[in-house]
Amino acid sequence: MTATAAPEHLDRTVDDVARRAQEAFDGLSRTAPGVRAAALRDAAATLADHADELVAIAQDETGLSEARLRGELKRTQVQLRLFAHVVADGTYLDVRLDEADPDFVLGPRPDLRRTLWPVGPVLNFAASNFPFAFSVAGGDTAAALTAGCPVIVKAHPGHPRLSERVAQLVAAALQAAGLPEFTLQLVTSQDEGVALVEHPAVRAAAFTGSQRVGQLLAARAAARPDPIPFFGELGSVNPVLVTEQALQERAGDLLAAYVASVSGSAGQLCTKPGFLLVPEGTEYDDAVVAAAAQVPEHRLLNPSIADGYARRVAEALAVDGVRVVHPGSSRHDDSGAGPGQTWVTPTFVAVPLDLLRRAGDALLDEVFGPFSVVVEYPEGADLAAVVAELFPGNLTLTLHLGEHEAAEAQAALLTHLARHAGRILLGGWPTGVAVTPAMQHGGPWPATTTDGTSVGTAAIGRFLRGVTFQDAPQELLPPPLRDDNPWGVPRTVAARGDSLGW
Repeated sequence: MTATAAPEHLDRTVDDVARRAQEAFDGLSRTAPGVRAAALRDAAATLADHADELVAIAQDETGLSEARLRGELKRTQVQLRLFAHVVADGTYLDVRLDEADPDFVLGPRPDLRRTLWPVGPVLNFAASNFPFAFSVAGGDTAAALTAGCPVIVKAHPGHPRLSERVAQLVAAALQAAGLPEFTLQLVTSQDEGVALVEHPAVRAAAFTGSQRVGQLLAARAAARPDPIPFFGELGSVNPVLVTEQALQERAGDLLAAYVASVSGSAGQLCTKPGFLLVPEGTEYDDAVVAAAAQVPEHRLLNPSIADGYARRVAEALAVDGVRVVHPGSSRHDDSGAGPGQTWVTPTFVAVPLDLLRRAGDALLDEVFGPFSVVVEYPEGADLAAVVAELFPGNLTLTLHLGEHEAAEAQAALLTHLARHAGRILLGGWPTGVAVTPAMQHGGPWPATTTDGTSVGTAAIGRFLRGVTFQDAPQELLPPPLRDDNPWGVPRTVAARGDSLGW
C-alpha cells in the first residue's frame, strides 16, 4: 500500500507515527489468526509478569487501591485472552460464500464471497478512570488488534508513567510474537491526539472521557475531507428505578447496595448510579446515612477530576429545594504526600420528581465522583415517560421489582427502557461490567456517539467493514474466502440451486 500523503500543516512527528501505523497495517491485516491470537496471549502474559511494577506505578499516579488495580489488571489480561480466542475462532469475520448459480431465481448469480476487513490504523484516546482496562492495553486496543488494525494510543495525562511502561512492554511482546513493528504506538500530547484525528492514515478513533471533549473530537473526525467513524463514550447517569414492593421486601439490603455502588472507586465509574428513583413516602435516610458513614475517604484521580467534581456538587447543592441526606467530606492536600490531590467521601441528596424537572441540567448533568440523587416519584407516575423525558440516553438502566410484581406491565416498561440504554438490569447494580461476548457497553446519545460497544467481543465490529469479491480467481482471494480455507474459519454457504426452493 502506498502511504497516504499528509496535509502540510501536520506536525512531522505526528505524520511519522501515522505513516508507521499505515505501513504496519499492510502486514498486520494479512497475519494469520493463529499468529495474532498468540501475540494477544503473549501481551497478557507480559502484563502478568510485570504486575507488581505496574500496579505500584498506577497506585502512585491514580490513588486507586492496590486491590482495585490488581483486579483491573487481571480484567485487562482476561480481555486480551478472550480476544485471542475470538481471533483463533474466526467467526467474527462473518464469511459468506454465494456459489455461482445460473438458475438463481432473479437471474444468473455470480460467484460472491464476503468477509469483514480491518478498517486500518485506529486512534485510541485512553481513559483516566481505568488505567489498565480502558487505557493503553485496554478494550479498545484489544478490539482493534483483533480486527487486524494497528493502534496509536493517546495516553491520558492522569497516568503518564504507567502508559509509557505498558506501551513498552506490550509493543515489544506483540513484535516478538510476529506482528509488524509499530503495531502499537503511543503519543502523549493533546495536540498530537487532535492532529491524528485529522490524519488521512487514521481510519477510526475511539474515545472515553467527557462529553465536551468527545464532542469536539467527534466534530473533527466528521469534518475531515474523508470522515471517519468516531466511537465515543461520553457520559451516563445510569438511573435506578425501584418499585414500592421491592422496597417493602428488601429496603435495607437494597439501600446499602446503592450506597456501595455509588461509592466504589470514589464514584469514578462510567456506570455509577447517579439517580435512585423511589416512591414518595419511602423512608431511606437512616439506611443511606448508616451505609455512607462507613465509607472511608478516597482520593480522586487527579486535580482536574477534583475540580470538576467540586464544581458540579456545588451547582447541585445550590438548587433551591435540594435536601442533603448525607453530606460528604472533601480534603485537599498540598503537602509533599499528595500535592494538589483531593480525598472525598460520598454525598447523597434528595429531591421530589417535580423539582428535578425544574432544576434541569443543574441536577441532571453527570457528576463524576461519589455523588447521587434520590428522586421521589408520586404514586401512579409513568416511569417509562419519566425516563424518556429526563434520562434519554444511558449506558445502563436498572429496575428493582418485587418478587411477584405483574409480569405483563413490567415487560411493557422494559420495552420502553430498552430505547434509552444499552444494558437493562433487573435487580443488581450497574457498576461492574463483565467482559463477556454478550456485554453491551454503549447506549443512545449522550452515553455514546454510536450504537457500538466498547466491552465484550462485539466491540471488534467497530473496526471492521464488509468487502465482497465477485468472480475472483482463487489465487487472488484473501485466505478465508478461498475454497481450501487455509485459516479454517467458519463460513456460511449459499449453495447453487437453493433459491429454487424459496
